[in-house]
Amino acid sequence: MTKARTRWPRQREAPEPTAPGDGTVSRATVRPTELETCLRACAAHSGKLVAGLDRRRTALAEALRHLLATHAAVEQTAPGPSPAPLLRRPSRGGTTLPDELMDPLLAVGNRALDCGYEDELKLAVLVTDTVLTQRKRSRAAWRLRARVLEAMGAESDAVEAYERYLALTDDDGFGVAAKTAGLRAGAESQGELLRKLEQGCPEAGAFAAASVTDTWAEGLALAGRGDWNRARSRLIGALLAQERTGAPVPEIQEALGQHLALALEAAGAPGSGGTPTTTGDTAALNELVTLYAAQRRTRMRGPVADPLFGGVTWTTLGEFRNRIAGKSICLIANSQRVGSSSLGPEIDAYDLVVRFNSYRIDPAATGSRTDIHATIHKHGFNWDKKVDTRLVFGGISGDWKHSLRNRLVPGAQRYLGDESLRWPLRDIGKAGTDVWPAIPTSGFNMLWLLDFLDVSPKLDLIGFDFYESGAYRIPAAMKMPITSVHEYTSEKAWVMERAQSVTETRIALR
Repeated sequence: MTKARTRWPRQREAPEPTAPGDGTVSRATVRPTELETCLRACAAHSGKLVAGLDRRRTALAEALRHLLATHAAVEQTAPGPSPAPLLRRPSRGGTTLPDELMDPLLAVGNRALDCGYEDELKLAVLVTDTVLTQRKRSRAAWRLRARVLEAMGAESDAVEAYERYLALTDDDGFGVAAKTAGLRAGAESQGELLRKLEQGCPEAGAFAAASVTDTWAEGLALAGRGDWNRARSRLIGALLAQERTGAPVPEIQEALGQHLALALEAAGAPGSGGTPTTTGDTAALNELVTLYAAQRRTRMRGPVADPLFGGVTWTTLGEFRNRIAGKSICLIANSQRVGSSSLGPEIDAYDLVVRFNSYRIDPAATGSRTDIHATIHKHGFNWDKKVDTRLVFGGISGDWKHSLRNRLVPGAQRYLGDESLRWPLRDIGKAGTDVWPAIPTSGFNMLWLLDFLDVSPKLDLIGFDFYESGAYRIPAAMKMPITSVHEYTSEKAWVMERAQSVTETRIALR
């Protein structure tokens, strides 16, 4: 009988992965990995993926194909003797990671993380091992590794990886510092919650050494029969056992939520059919529920000193129209054409100045004022800069709301665009993918909105060469690629069809 080969090539002279929280090697520690080892795993994983309804795995399959095709092209153009086949054992000396493979590798890791399944998360870890083996100061790889570890439930290891990322950057545009603080505070609150449960039910300790699965199932069965006192001791015992064995954080969080829901039902919560308990018991349970909710929120967005975000005022489409009516407006591109210019005084002379995403300020070249900041929700560059109005764009309502909760900075804006301004081209213009297939840029969403409202006597685009001159952004964003999901040719054609006059630096639409 032959032994089946595992799809995961063993990394020579590297320890096997450890479970989160088992007290051995931190998963934030890079396991030395050769490029060929990772490429073989990617090829094997690509072969396992089949066409289906899971769009996330479809996107991963496309990223894997692109990586392998790029690798083949690099190998064909490399000088010297023909390289060894992809599935052949690599040489002891390893293979250098070419620059051309850096972005495709990270794209595979990000797509694998998006899938969220165990095999794909393992692949994402392997990708970061590979990149960080040769590029120990890769910010993108450290951030990806931290996000993967967080998805695996290894929060303490994720915090360590996030800290490695923070040590390498000056501008925290992705809100990693707040995320790290939230994970730390959440872990402390989770520990406090478990201690309170343990103190309130001393008999639970007798079940903390037993099988988590069996103890939990027994507790659920007892709760179903209405024997809450016995059920409680077993459920809390199972929770303590999860903590002791280092179970992934999402599993502990799910079990805590289920336990508290059963406790509320047993306490006679409205509509539950349970039997009311004493006022003291109810107060204690309310304290536990409040602590549970607080630590869940903290994990999501980090500690928030001001939950009202400085008294920010939501602004609707109609209110935004009235605020800009009759005013001259200029939109400033994040391009080298602006960065190398001397247009600052002219820009500041407009009534309203609109800037985008990771804009960079050099008063002589770009002007010094920003009245409206239009940004995509996926990163937090410049969200701490004070502006009168901030419009945050996003295609998926839930993701957009999550970003606002996590990234909005109290006191940094007076007005914030509401849901009616979330995705102008699609939601207001009703332009579906059949009309406009590509994802519109922040600049185009803003420009389309202003053109649609048509209340500005002067509407100028400054430095819009659609990245022909290169990007001009804050330093932390300069290494971000000019993404391929946007179709700049169509946006340029739309602009030129409506242009009243065009110079080297300025396109006038009004």
